[in-house]
Order: sequence, then structure tokens, then C-alpha cells
Amino acid sequence: MTVADKKLASKIYLYLAALFITSLVVSNLIFQKFFYWYPFDIKVFGENLFEISVGLLPYPLTFLITDAISEIYGKKKANQVVIAGIFASLFSLGIIYISKSVPATSWSHVDDGTFTHVFGNAPLAVIASMLAYLFAQFIDIQLYHFWKKLTKGKHLWLRNNFSTFASQFVDTVSVITLLCFFEIIPWDKYVGLIAAGVIFKILVAFIDTPFLYLIVYVFRKRFGLKIGEEIDLDEYPENLSSS
Repeated sequence: MTVADKKLASKIYLYLAALFITSLVVSNLIFQKFFYWYPFDIKVFGENLFEISVGLLPYPLTFLITDAISEIYGKKKANQVVIAGIFASLFSLGIIYISKSVPATSWSHVDDGTFTHVFGNAPLAVIASMLAYLFAQFIDIQLYHFWKKLTKGKHLWLRNNFSTFASQFVDTVSVITLLCFFEIIPWDKYVGLIAAGVIFKILVAFIDTPFLYLIVYVFRKRFGLKIGEEIDLDEYPENLSSS
């Protein structure tokens, strides 16, 4: 790989990491709004099956990105992005806490009551989501590379879906349990929200598989990667070909 290719690969990695962190932080901030995502009225234990938080809309993107990074850049770089996401979540938590502490002016479009009503539960949500996300993402990365090694780099669809299914189930159960424990969501919605979240994330995992194939295809063609081969961003430039 040439020095120019290495620089391009590093830049793309940076952009993917930025998308990952943005999606994660935004999902924690908008989670309190719920909506129906399917036209049929299906209930589970008296609760609407397809009633989910808008926070789930950007969240599946994080798993697509970590799978893409795992495939192209390896487990180490995927884990680094996960850790960066934890830091970003904690940092956003601090900003929200400070913002709640300072009083609004009389002419502010958002007064203290409105701000607290919208973001008042955000710190607890970030903690709950972060704990669940930490387990889920590391499970996703570990399972992804387990299947990648087992299949010798083949059957991309298998490791993408199997790793995502397991990690998303862990994430959904964990975060809903914690949100109910913190009394942000009532316990009578527990089963319905878990069922809706798991089904939604499984469907998204199926949908994002072609996008992962496309991303991997573009990378392999641009950087001349073989099946199972990864880009080592930690390799020193002087060890690279300049041709």
C-alpha cells in the first residue's frame, strides 16, 4: 500500500468514527420521543409491538459502522471507536449537566422548565444506554471476528447478521431494563418495548447487509485487499511503498 493510500484509508477511518460517535450521542439525546413505525396495530401483552423510540433510528448505524471497520481495519480499530464513543457520551453528559445548572434568560426561546423536561432524563439515559452499548458493541466485535476467523474471511452476510442479532438483543434488553429501573419508562411497557426494539433492529440488520457488502467491495477494489485482508493503520509510513 502506498503512502497516499494509507493517508486516504486513515481519513476514511476518521470519517467513519465521526459518523459512529455522532449517531451514538444523538440517539442518547432524542430517545424520549416514541412513534409507531408500522401501520398495523399489533400488541404484545397489551402493548403496541411497533412502538419504538426515535433514538433507535440512528443507533443501528453504529453497528453497521463497527462491522465495516472490523472488516476493513480490524478488531483493534473497531474497539478504539467504541471507547471513543464512550468518552463522547460522558462528555455530552457533562455538557447537559452544566446546561441544566445555568439559569435561562427572560428572553430565551427555551426556558428552564422546557429544557429540563426535554433533557432532564438525558443523564440517566446516557448512563443506561452507555452501559448497554458497552456490552453490546464489544459482543458484536468479538462475535464478528469469531465468525470471520471461522469462515476464513468468507460469508460476510453470516458474520454481519449473527453478530448484530446477538449484540442488538443484549443492547435492547439491557437498556430497556435500566430505563425502567431508573423509572424513565414504566414497567408495564417493558415487554412490548423489548419486542419492538429487537424486531426493529433485526430488520435493520437484514437491510444494512447489502450496504456492508457495498462498503467492503469498494474498499477491496480501491485498496487491492484480498478476502479477509485488513488495512493496518498502525504500520509506519516508512515501511510502505512510495510507488
